[in-house]
Amino acid sequence: MSRKTHTSRFASSDMESFQLGPSILPRMWSGLWQLSSNAWGTAPLPRIREAMTRYVDTGYTAFADHYGSAEIIFGQFRRSLPPDQPVFGATKWCVFTDIESSQELVEAAVKERMERMQMDRIDLLQFHWQNYSQKGYLSTLKILQGLKTDGWISALGLCNFDSIRTDEICTQLGPGVISSNQVQFSLIDTRPLHGMADVCEKHGIKLLCYGTLCGGFLSEVWLNKPMPDRYSNHLTPSQRKYLDIIVGVWGGWQLFQELLLVLYDIGNGHGLSISNIATRWVLDHPFVGAVIIGTRLGISEHLDENLRVNGFRLTESDKAALDVVLNRSNGCRIITSIGDCGAEYR
Repeated sequence: MSRKTHTSRFASSDMESFQLGPSILPRMWSGLWQLSSNAWGTAPLPRIREAMTRYVDTGYTAFADHYGSAEIIFGQFRRSLPPDQPVFGATKWCVFTDIESSQELVEAAVKERMERMQMDRIDLLQFHWQNYSQKGYLSTLKILQGLKTDGWISALGLCNFDSIRTDEICTQLGPGVISSNQVQFSLIDTRPLHGMADVCEKHGIKLLCYGTLCGGFLSEVWLNKPMPDRYSNHLTPSQRKYLDIIVGVWGGWQLFQELLLVLYDIGNGHGLSISNIATRWVLDHPFVGAVIIGTRLGISEHLDENLRVNGFRLTESDKAALDVVLNRSNGCRIITSIGDCGAEYR
């Protein structure tokens, strides 16, 4: 089965854009992982679809992290749109157990995602492999490369691969096969600066970054607030994860409050929010293609606020003020305590 590929534009003129494979995409994506569990809060399906429509109408035309029912919800939503409304969908294939790859197995995995998302070609398939000691990820990716050549997949990316394996994969498969790697990157977790950035430059790939706002901790909501109870019912699963990093690894709640205050002061100088400044800091790195911001569809939205990030740049004095706090943290040593990108999932 072979399908023609062509360049598609999914980004509006109101959004900064970048190229990923054959597509021109906005640099701010909506992450749908929160649809996978009621732990983040949930809304009725009609309200979720209404929210997705608002996102697209505002210019957020790229959706990512389709777990479980999120693939189906996205597919139904995309099918309901008029043909002239382009919407980009990135999904994943995560292999958590050792498998013997075959053409039939890989084709079945790709077809399943195509059917659930109601696509005749996957816009971006992000591949995750749990066990590095089992080298099947290379043979599996070579089969995926063939399916990409045949038009089943528009762009092929990685998810939570470390610098060594990303370099190995891109070298083995050759130029232009891998378009991206989705990893955690923020003012708190700066691991991509220590190796992954060089791999991106070497192979011409882009990072798709999640955790940019640390589950919402990088916002005015937490400025001048006491450290929350990790086991509080008011925290989402993401917030529990990032609280552990902030307090247990990065530098503690008091230093985090100092970071929030600096972000607040910088934001005031530009008429922007703490979240805007934290997002812009990530986007200002040339190896970053886009940030993926988790969306609580039908529950809370920050559409207009997030749009203000576009077209803005941090000044050298802004960066210097942030560095004063960051240099007092353990940020540059997180890679030695947690491990390289994606190590926390292995």
